[in-house]
Amino acid sequence: MESIYYVLCWHCHRRCKHCYEDRFRPYIREELAGVVAEAKANAPRVIANLPERLTYRETATEEERAAGSELFIKRIGKIILSGGDVLTEPVREAVLYPTLAAIREKYAAQGGVRVVVQTTGDLLTPTIIRELVDLGVWTISVSGMDDFHVGMEGDKKITLAEKIAAMLEDGGVRKANPFADRYERGIEQGPLYNMFGANEDTWIGKLWPRGRAWENGLSSATLADNFCNAWSGGLNFLDHGFAGSEVSIDPNGDVFPCCIKTAHPLGNLTEEPLLDILESLAGMPAMEAINAGKPERMGLNDGWDRERFYTESRTITPKGEPYANLCIACDKFHKEVLGAALDQRRSERRGKRLSVIASNG
Repeated sequence: MESIYYVLCWHCHRRCKHCYEDRFRPYIREELAGVVAEAKANAPRVIANLPERLTYRETATEEERAAGSELFIKRIGKIILSGGDVLTEPVREAVLYPTLAAIREKYAAQGGVRVVVQTTGDLLTPTIIRELVDLGVWTISVSGMDDFHVGMEGDKKITLAEKIAAMLEDGGVRKANPFADRYERGIEQGPLYNMFGANEDTWIGKLWPRGRAWENGLSSATLADNFCNAWSGGLNFLDHGFAGSEVSIDPNGDVFPCCIKTAHPLGNLTEEPLLDILESLAGMPAMEAINAGKPERMGLNDGWDRERFYTESRTITPKGEPYANLCIACDKFHKEVLGAALDQRRSERRGKRLSVIASNG
């Protein structure tokens, strides 16, 4: 698998108006203890159920073929650890650092894995940078460089970006090649850093119809914006042995085909291996449609033709404005049809595991 996007914990030191997840917010006292305890308890089980080798195959570059490589080459995949913000003190010490150590131990004898730590940036310090590098982090990804993140408005983000860049470079972390495509980026040697945000010229600039972005009427996406048919969408999520494959995981272990998150999980990694989940879903027409980046086809076998899917994609925002995007129909289809089918597959997988346990008696 090329990439796993793992949200370690819900806790964040901000409550930004554009966020796609309502649960990303500040927690205090008992609530904070609760979300940290959830993350701490589930992370070891999630890691145990990740693939034993995190690799994928893709077409070799011209330079690699000239050097004698075969047409397809095996590359090392990556795990993106995100939040919330994983650098908030209770999450960093209790969850992030033990998780980084566990990932390194799991993959040390398997060729390793590339680990990305995603943060809004303002919590970075020279000490934290050194600790992340010592724990084998490949890339520190600063994701708060936009006008939406609280405290980043206008020139504030420019000043902070300059400060962060200086700290990172002083700590031996170099800037990733900003002109590299996804394939070139995957073979860069770390430690690296990059910076991005929800700006108009970026892939997330139109904002997903989720969470506070939806409640605040901030998504500008239309029917023409197929988030499924893009990186971090559902495209290729079933093709776990090849380039382009990615899934996302929530702190409770729920796994989804996209970072946007469908209205129903595929399964849960605290109870079963990721590859068992994906392989059990291969061949399901709805799952194959998502995998192809064509969500409008997911209901063709269940009475939802394309015309109905496009009709179901239309709604009214909480602000009273007309809105249309394929994610809206995807949510409805999961709630009305697909969720029950996914639960049935999950139950069947559980039955097979129990049968194996009983036979080994």
